[in-house]
Amino acid sequence: MTHGAVPHSPRAGAGRMMGGPGRVSKADRSQLAQHPVSKRRIAALFSAYTRPLLLVVVLITGSSVVSLFQPFLVRGVIDDALPHGRVQLLVLLVLGMVAVAAVNAVIGVWQTWISTRVGQGVMHDLRTRLFGHLQAQSLGFFTRTHGGEVQSRMTNDINGMQNLVTNTATAVASNVTTAIGTMIAMVALSPWLSLVSLLVLPPSVWVARKVALQRRDITAKQQAKMAELQTYVDEGLSVSGIRLAKTLGSTGRDALRFGEASRDLAELEMHSQLAGRWRMAALQVVFAAIPAVIYLAAGFPVGGAGLSIGTIVAYTALQSGLLRPVMGLMSVGVQWVTAMAFFSRIFEWLDLVPEIKEPENPVAVDPARVRGEVRFEQVSFSYPGSDREVLHDVSVRIPAGTTTAVVGHTGSGKSTLASLLPRLNDTGAGRVTIDGVDVRDFSFDDLAKLVGVVSQETYLVHASVRDNLLIAAPDASDDVLWEALEAAHVAELVRGLPGGLDTMVGARGHRFSGGEQQRLAIARTLLRNPRVLVLDEATSALDNTTEAQVQAALDHLAATRTTLTIAHRLSTVEDADQIVVLDDGQVLERGTAPELRAAGGAFAELSARQLIEDDEAQVR
Repeated sequence: MTHGAVPHSPRAGAGRMMGGPGRVSKADRSQLAQHPVSKRRIAALFSAYTRPLLLVVVLITGSSVVSLFQPFLVRGVIDDALPHGRVQLLVLLVLGMVAVAAVNAVIGVWQTWISTRVGQGVMHDLRTRLFGHLQAQSLGFFTRTHGGEVQSRMTNDINGMQNLVTNTATAVASNVTTAIGTMIAMVALSPWLSLVSLLVLPPSVWVARKVALQRRDITAKQQAKMAELQTYVDEGLSVSGIRLAKTLGSTGRDALRFGEASRDLAELEMHSQLAGRWRMAALQVVFAAIPAVIYLAAGFPVGGAGLSIGTIVAYTALQSGLLRPVMGLMSVGVQWVTAMAFFSRIFEWLDLVPEIKEPENPVAVDPARVRGEVRFEQVSFSYPGSDREVLHDVSVRIPAGTTTAVVGHTGSGKSTLASLLPRLNDTGAGRVTIDGVDVRDFSFDDLAKLVGVVSQETYLVHASVRDNLLIAAPDASDDVLWEALEAAHVAELVRGLPGGLDTMVGARGHRFSGGEQQRLAIARTLLRNPRVLVLDEATSALDNTTEAQVQAALDHLAATRTTLTIAHRLSTVEDADQIVVLDDGQVLERGTAPELRAAGGAFAELSARQLIEDDEAQVR
């Protein structure tokens, strides 16, 4: 099974779609070669929609049969009703023509409604399955995979499959029945003219197919270029993108890059409009020649004798209507391979085995009765694809209700150790326990209730303050929300906002400062009321004043809870019950701050160095 994904870029996507005219994309063939798609697996997607699909087939067949009456009605009007002045027959034939059109219109609406419902149902099932499956993947998957690739498979690939389900499949059925029915009607009207048509139809179909495939390839390039433009818009016109561009002085270069992509898109539109123009001109000549050839054949004594004018007119109408379904069937092969490539890309990710799995038989737990003692027992860890151990034989005990701080140089393994407790990563060896139970034996939901995390990278969704808080406790009342905000030292700020709790926080919370975002995140964690708390460098990016405000909120949050603090600034862990010093993934020493300074080891060295850095910063 595949555990990673190749980073995606718009240009890479463009290259995938740029097959030559009349050919299936090489990337599509490669995708199917690497990840074949079982037709039985695709059929299983439609198993719940068997009856609607059968009804669609019946409707398509019925529409084709009803359409066969039209040329015979036309022949009756021209050969019998009009020449002989049979008004009653004329009225009946005209009413019959109107009835055929009305029945086909009703069938068409009904068939479209059913096929669209089926297509949307299948796409909904796939979309939700894929979203849920990707949520079950570890953080490692998302660090290895470009965000644009995830969005592309969730939207573009599924929309491509939707086209197959809703349009292509029904079009194939419609084209087959229409083509067969039309040819039967043509033979019934005149076997002689049908023989002549066999000589004229193939070159017409060949030219039309070439033009259609050429335009398809150009359309694919247009879609890829549109995706590239979308990426530039997302990156260049987001809050973070604008901030980066203005601070780096790259707005001019960004505008130039966007302009080049826009110019390429305009050129592709020109090519699309002119694609196959000469072939289309030739095809128009052929189209004009078909009735002429039919008229000529009808005039020959051999074969044409006995053909009435009504028969010739009706036959010409059938002949012109036959090209569309035949041409549609000729391009089915390319459409099928492309659609199968879409299915392959979706199934490829649905087949990913999560690196961190839900236990088959999770341990039942009552969060209210958990004491919160945490143990790291001979823990070792390496990231997938790396032979280097980030953690090696680490053992740490955190008594219930106490605070343990983990300190060390950058890259010593502090954050990795913290990630094992909420199972953002799983140990390679050893185990992590809460009250003696391995965290791998808790269900994901129960573990999330037991362990709360506040990290340096605060994430607020683009919604109101209230909505951001309710993520943690969907049923919380306003009074409970205000209590959490008070405890996080941010209630006064929220009260002063124009909309209070209903104020929008902006994209990624950019309406607020870093410290304000952190305090809102702390309030959100308080609403979960976790028994165990992980603070992963929650104040490392803040100034001293803001740090003091956030630290006060953290102190309230950590009170009476078992707390694991990953610290960058040693001043924030002076009161910790225990300090563990990590270096190169191993425990060097442990104790209280006074004990470790008195020992004159690694912690004392870190403290002295940080004191010098703080003094230098004050001088500057």
